[in-house]
Amino acid sequence: CLQDITKHSMHTLVFRSLKRTHDMFISDQAAPVPNNEAASKLSHSVKAVSEYGPVLHMAKDKKKTAKISAASTNGTHSKKKFTLLFNLQAKPMSFHRDFLIKDIPASVDNSMNKPNLSSQKTIYASNVNVNPSDIQRLHETNKALLAVNSRPIAPRKAQIMPKPRWHAPWKLYRVISGHLGWVRCVAFEPGNEWFVTGSNDRTIKIWDLASGKLKLSLTGHISSVRGLAVSDRNPYLFSCGEDKMVKCWDLEQNKVVRHYHGHLSACYALDLHPTIDVLVTCGRDSSARVWDMRTKANIMTLSGHTNTVADVKCQAALPEVITASHDCTVRLWDLAAGKTRSCLTNHKKSIRSIAMHPTQYTFASGAPDNIKQWKFPDGDFIQNMSGHNAIVNCLALSSDGVLVSGADNGTVHLWDWRTGYNFQRTKAPVQPGSLDSESGVFAMCFDKSESRLVTCEADKTIKIYKEDDEASEESHPVNWKPEIVRKKRF
Repeated sequence: CLQDITKHSMHTLVFRSLKRTHDMFISDQAAPVPNNEAASKLSHSVKAVSEYGPVLHMAKDKKKTAKISAASTNGTHSKKKFTLLFNLQAKPMSFHRDFLIKDIPASVDNSMNKPNLSSQKTIYASNVNVNPSDIQRLHETNKALLAVNSRPIAPRKAQIMPKPRWHAPWKLYRVISGHLGWVRCVAFEPGNEWFVTGSNDRTIKIWDLASGKLKLSLTGHISSVRGLAVSDRNPYLFSCGEDKMVKCWDLEQNKVVRHYHGHLSACYALDLHPTIDVLVTCGRDSSARVWDMRTKANIMTLSGHTNTVADVKCQAALPEVITASHDCTVRLWDLAAGKTRSCLTNHKKSIRSIAMHPTQYTFASGAPDNIKQWKFPDGDFIQNMSGHNAIVNCLALSSDGVLVSGADNGTVHLWDWRTGYNFQRTKAPVQPGSLDSESGVFAMCFDKSESRLVTCEADKTIKIYKEDDEASEESHPVNWKPEIVRKKRF
């Protein structure tokens, strides 16, 4: 059945509508929360004690001191002005705070030399009524100020490059001719008796280090030889070239005993792992390949670079493989995981060379924009070495802290590793009959004793440098001025 609708008067309907509207809009979400005075007061007091606790009484004490000064100024007897100085000395800096009370009578002036608290009570009492606890409070305040300010606040000085260590200059003492093309790579044998070079003439030549005479020539590559390494665990020599070949030479039989097939394009560099029988090569196919030395198996292909991989280095600690590429990046690889540990993108130009420090956990990368120092294991940036304004082809680093960089224009720069100071610049004359443009330095290496530096050049020669024995700090001073260090990441 239908229920009757209750009829209401117009007054009742309007009143109900108003009430609903009022209920709807009474809770304004944008209205500010009413201030809780008790909570606000508690918050202010806690903040004042935590941040200004040691000097919280200063404001009250200052008011009381002002009242004392005003009262003493309005006195009716003879007055004598003087200054009451509380001298607080702290180490390593002295801290002074002056509290001035003027117009104390002359009759009590003699008592100012007495430092004890009772004499100070007498001074105040002769003029105005002062509570002795206020004087004690002043002492406590001063002690609190002393505790707060006991640390010396000195302006921070700008970072200045430390003075570089003196290194003897290096001089050219031998030039070896024998190759018929650009000399592209060099490696030393562990006994430091001979070294080996590879050239664009497709030959590998072994030279006696002491006399500089040719001992042996190895032929087998059909294109430029770009990388060499001599194993200190086995009697093997490894070579790679632009013919995509990676060869293992038995130095007892002087012949190739293994080939490592897999590179899709020219192979530019190789290195041996110091503790395991593993060989790592890199090249123009934008990858680095890890080979088992004995089984010739391509264990792993380290892919990630987007352009030619120009250099590769191995070490026993993490990261075990470091690659530098023409895509302007350096990658640190974890062999166990088979992937990149970190990718360093600070360079703006192609990176052609890497040099590992023999004793420190650091390395350097060379590019036309800068030579950069890095720290293992994550590749933390250390500093730039700027000034070699050329295409840097190669780097060599000694445990004595000498970094050498060689460039396409034939210049060789020597740097102090710790400070990045360029202490010598040299350019050897080209071989007679060569063009001046044929003066590029393609590879360099210190011998095992680090007393000789061998460079491979575009004029088809091998140049050997040694330290100048006659040089001293007086004859070749460090031309160094302290400068403000402006570290650049790029």
